[in-house]
Parts: sequence; structure tokens; C-alpha cells
Amino acid sequence: MNALATPSLPDTAATAAQPLRQRGSNQEGVRQFNERVVLQALRAHGALAKADLARLTGLTAQTIGLITARLDEDDLLTRGAPVRGKVGQPSVPIALNPDGAFAIGIKIGRRSADWLLVDFNGTVRERISVAYDFPDATTLLPTIQANLNELLRRLGPLAPRVVGVGVAAPFQLGGWHRMLGLTEAQSGAWSHLDLGAEVQKMTELPVSFAKDTAAACVAELLQGKGREIHSFLYLFLDTFVGGGLVIHSHLHRGQHGNAGAVASLPMGVAGADLKDLPPQLIRHASLWDLEQRFREHGLDPMAAYDARALQAPWREHTQEWVARAALALAHCVVSGTAFLDLEAVVIDGVVVPELLAKLIARTQQALKAYNWEGLQSPPPLLPGSIGSDARALGGALLPLHASFAPDRDLFLKT
Repeated sequence: MNALATPSLPDTAATAAQPLRQRGSNQEGVRQFNERVVLQALRAHGALAKADLARLTGLTAQTIGLITARLDEDDLLTRGAPVRGKVGQPSVPIALNPDGAFAIGIKIGRRSADWLLVDFNGTVRERISVAYDFPDATTLLPTIQANLNELLRRLGPLAPRVVGVGVAAPFQLGGWHRMLGLTEAQSGAWSHLDLGAEVQKMTELPVSFAKDTAAACVAELLQGKGREIHSFLYLFLDTFVGGGLVIHSHLHRGQHGNAGAVASLPMGVAGADLKDLPPQLIRHASLWDLEQRFREHGLDPMAAYDARALQAPWREHTQEWVARAALALAHCVVSGTAFLDLEAVVIDGVVVPELLAKLIARTQQALKAYNWEGLQSPPPLLPGSIGSDARALGGALLPLHASFAPDRDLFLKT
């Protein structure tokens, strides 16, 4: 197999660890597929004995032995203490080696950017965050490269085991620029920029790109509620609300990537003269709206993103926003149920967990304000499992699953 390209590192770091064998989706063959099946079983179920691996994967004990030996050569596995049973030789539990592979996730948002270093288990090992009013492309691009290099530097001798970089950002970062108070020039700077291609210029590692809320949905699918729920609508609250759609344990993107793009959902019927356009969900259920409420009362608008939102003097305005946002989200849930009839709706975001819980409870109550005739009962509303890290984490999971998941579809759940 061909070795992965590695970033430029000091000689001592570059020679201390060997690059992983390439397991990209372009590789074919039963051997590579079976390796990935074994890795996926360990990822889903944790440490397992060889006999359990054989039972779960349908592979023979001999095949499991050959596969685990090859994975051991790549330092992708660890072995625990022998477990003695009643009959036969003691079994040795096998698990993923957290240091076996790494990926970097980069989230570029309208209010902040995050860089996460994620290990083979999907655990965040390092993070860097930068806040701003709105990203300026000329200054942010050098920052992206500097922080990418910094995470590789922190990884030291293990840096050659980074398999790729995943970038998560809105498709239209400069969209709805009038709401944000941006100029045409500020908006246009992003509309003509291919962010994934720009990041690829910064590194020899393979770079994946995904819409930010789709990446967040991937994180929930692979490491959150998606482990138990096979089909759900995913809603993510940030400066602007967004979402994703999971059907039969796969992220459904649609013809143009618009599946789950709830920000554009109209909140009413258009007028007959076609002039009065109904407002979209983005104006009712986004933290941008909460920012404006704080700003109008002389309060720090960035409190929308932290615990101050539930403290005086912000609390009163937050409660008003929750009531309005809940009615809008309930409208989205009713509309989604009429078209999709899913198992659940998962709601997550960058707000503190207490505020998210209040919003979900109020949305559950608001569902009673809509006519459900012709539909079954409303789907359960569940809090997301990841929180503000979801977009960057989902970005990091893309290259990990491209390299190690058994399905060519990068968004596969077990």
C-alpha cells in the first residue's frame, strides 16, 4: 500500500512514527473491506474478544486472526488483560488504539472558528478557538493554516498518523448578509471563495469539505443519538439555524445538498401579489434574533452563546426569544412530519445545555398549537449529544471514516 503524505515536521518527529497504510475509498478488495468491518465492529461495540468479533462480523476465527495481526502491524489495536472463563484459554479483549490514527476538524462559522484534533476513538484531544464579529477572508485564511500547523506540532511524533482534514462551513457563509449588517463586498468575498480548495493548498493531507450543519449531523449520527435512531431530522441552533436529515442511518443530502436546510423554510403563505414574501425560519429560531434583542437593550449580544443568557438582565429577553423560537421550531417539526414521518427530531446547538432544554420543552408544548389532523402523534424531540463541537467534530470524522469505515459512503453508521 502507498504511504500517506505527511506534513512537514522536524526530523525527530517525522521519523518517530510511521505513516499509516493508505485505506482510502479508492482501494478495492475483500481484504481491505474485512479490515474495515472489524474496525467498525470495535468502534461500535468497544473491546471484544476474537470469538465475539467472529460472531459479530460473520468471519471465521482464522480470518479474524489474520486481520487483527495486520491491524496490529499498523498499531491500530490495543489488547487488554486476559479474561479467564470457565472453559478453554483466557480471551484477550481487543480494542481500537486511540493513538492509531488522528484527524483534524475545522469549523468556520459566522461568529467563531474551531480547530479540533480527534483521535481514532473520535475523542477530542486538542482544540483551538477564535471568536470574531464576522470572518474576514484575508485574515482568516492565514489563521486557518497557522492553527492547522499548531495542532500538528502539538501531536509531535504521532503527526504522521493524521489521515486527513475535514472542513465544515456554511455553503453560503456570506448569505443573508443584510441581516448581519454586512456590505456586499464582505459577502461577496466568501461567495467567490472555495474554502475546501484553499485549505487543501495549506497541507499535503487530504481535505474533505461539508456543509457545517451536515457535518454536525454526521457527528450526531456516528457518536450520538444516531447509534439508536435510524431516521431523524436534525436541527442545529447557531447564529443562523440549520439542519440535516438522516434516513436509514445515512445522511441524506439531496440533489443539491439542501436536504435539512431548514433555515429557508417559509413561516407562512405568500401573498397573492407575490410581493410580500413570508419570513423564513432563520428569522425566528436563530441566535441572531436573540443577539438583536440583547443589543436593543444595551446588553452584550454575545451572551446568547454562553450561560449569561439565563442570568439577569439577559434572562427576560431570552425567555421572550424562547417563546417565539419554539413556535417556529414546532412549525418546522409539523412540516417535517408531514413529509418525512421520522422516528424523532434531534435538536442541538451552541447554547448552554440549560437553555437548550428549555427550548426543547417549550417546543414540545408549542406542538399542541398546530393542527395534527391527518397525522399521527408528534415525534419525540431529543437533545443532541455533541453541542458546540458538533460541526468541527463531524468534519474530523469525515477523513477518519473515509479511511476506515467499510462502506464507500462516508456517512455510514454501523
